Amino acid sequence: MSSYKAKDIQVLEGLEPVRKRPGMYIGSTSLQGLHHLVWEILDNSVDEALNGHCNHIEIHIKKGNVISIKDNGRGIPIDKFKKTKKSAMEVLFTTLHSGGKFQEGSYKVSGGLHGVGMAVVCALSESLTAVSRRDGFEWSQEFSQGKAKGKLKKGKACRTKGTEISFKPDPEIFPKIEFNVKWILERAESKAFLNKGLKIIVKEDKKTHTFQYPEGIKDFIRKIIDSKSSLVEEPFYTEKEDKKLRMETAFTWTSKTETVIHSYANAIKTIDGGTHENGFRNGITKALKAFIERRKLLPKGVPGITSDDAKEGLVAIINVYLQGDVEFQGQTKGRLNSDITSQVESVVKHSLEHYLHDHQSVGDLIANRVILAAQARIASRQAKDSVNRKTHISHRLNLPGKLSDCASTDREESELFICEGDSAGGSSKQARDRKTQAILPIRGKILNVETAAQDKIHANAEIKNIISALGAGIEPKFEYEKLRYGKIILMTDADVDGAHICSLLLTFFYRYMPQIIKEGHLFIAQPPLYRIDSGKKLFYAVDEKEKNKIVEKLNGAKFEVGRFKGLGEMPSQDLKTTTMDKTKRTLIRVTIENNKRTDKTFGRLMGKEAQHRFKFIKEKAPFFKELDV
Repeated sequence: MSSYKAKDIQVLEGLEPVRKRPGMYIGSTSLQGLHHLVWEILDNSVDEALNGHCNHIEIHIKKGNVISIKDNGRGIPIDKFKKTKKSAMEVLFTTLHSGGKFQEGSYKVSGGLHGVGMAVVCALSESLTAVSRRDGFEWSQEFSQGKAKGKLKKGKACRTKGTEISFKPDPEIFPKIEFNVKWILERAESKAFLNKGLKIIVKEDKKTHTFQYPEGIKDFIRKIIDSKSSLVEEPFYTEKEDKKLRMETAFTWTSKTETVIHSYANAIKTIDGGTHENGFRNGITKALKAFIERRKLLPKGVPGITSDDAKEGLVAIINVYLQGDVEFQGQTKGRLNSDITSQVESVVKHSLEHYLHDHQSVGDLIANRVILAAQARIASRQAKDSVNRKTHISHRLNLPGKLSDCASTDREESELFICEGDSAGGSSKQARDRKTQAILPIRGKILNVETAAQDKIHANAEIKNIISALGAGIEPKFEYEKLRYGKIILMTDADVDGAHICSLLLTFFYRYMPQIIKEGHLFIAQPPLYRIDSGKKLFYAVDEKEKNKIVEKLNGAKFEVGRFKGLGEMPSQDLKTTTMDKTKRTLIRVTIENNKRTDKTFGRLMGKEAQHRFKFIKEKAPFFKELDV
């Protein structure tokens, strides 16, 4: 056996962690990680522009795999850092989590917030030279693999200000060093689009590319939809700014079916979306819903529109700038986590809704586009449902993925256990007889069909799984001869939540599959709540009353009582013995004695009128001294 002691612990100093595990800081050492070095330095220059100190950036792709990025911002500070007596420039390039973006004042808005960008680039470069033009002089310092090669040098006098960083990636880190000019041009162009008026020049070989856009993202979206058929002449544009958030969006709809959304936070492209995208989508969906409802544009057969309907054919740019602490997911900043969903949603909803009502001809055009998407969605679903209804009893296609079916196709001997949750489903699968017993786990409390609209019932995933598993459809097109199981057994936990889920399932079967109850196919399992161990004797009790009776019969003998938290916590052997073994279990068959009274009971206890349930509780409460809640 190998030893593991203090001497085996390694402490990495300075920027050694970056060189040891570069993937933690730049995602990978692939070409994407290589270009991430360029983005880190470029983002620092863009941060200067975001805060009003820079309007010109140059990117030079030089021979020998060298990248140089130059701006006319304030320049990197060069005065002594009090704690280390080193120049501020040296600290920034050789120390993780150093920078001017942790506190308010230096930068109101910034895309680089972790204080690792420049230091990471330095650590992963074979050579790096930093030049700062400020305080009337040109200052420079050289670095290699995260360490300074010399002290800060004071150069010639100059009147201009700015920063210039030149670096060559380290071949010890990157297996392939080859800069993709197209990627760099696209990134430079997007930064220029996101910052109105900012000029970014890219030089490579003898070519020079200049990007500058006076109208920012409005110019951006015009370029994106240039080859597409836009429904409106000009894109919608919204801009809003307060003390903590500045946001702008430009968007339009095309006749295409694909959705194109580019989102940015503090000029960083958030390829995985985030809270700003969520807020934007919520905003356009709610605005369109409100406009369509107010104009009464919904045709028969379309109960409403969804978020997917609203975003079909959508082309959008979302650009937000946040002050203070900004939460990204990881150093690569692929997703924005800052809680701004509600702010973005509110701005987009109100501005779009206002515009649509002021320009009703354009509003009707967009609304019809969205309604068309909804009709296509509904037609697709109906076609699928029609195919599913034609499935024969022995035909096993189109069954829900969570169903663990039994081997038998004989309805008379086949049983379906409907249980709550994947953990209960797992225990049930181990306890079942695979030949005749099928298991369908559902996720928590299903929809209350007594109060839900038809479209919601048909769209509910858990209800669709139950319908698909049974294979007979629902009223008014229930086909009894296609029912796949002779027994449908509701197996929920022996507590209040379990009883509630059972009630919801009973409501569904009574309203949409009443023939299953009338023909005697629906049952309720009786799993125990307690296990009582007394020596070699073992007892189970379904409730407190039965447990007390068992304890009394023990006549003072020692015993231990265990309470099952739920079916998922119950050992499979206990579940089999008490609830699933056909020779030992107890089942309650669900029957209907009086149709009129049953219908009234479901309406009172599961319907929309709360006063009926309140009255029922008041009437029955005196008969219950204790409730297991």
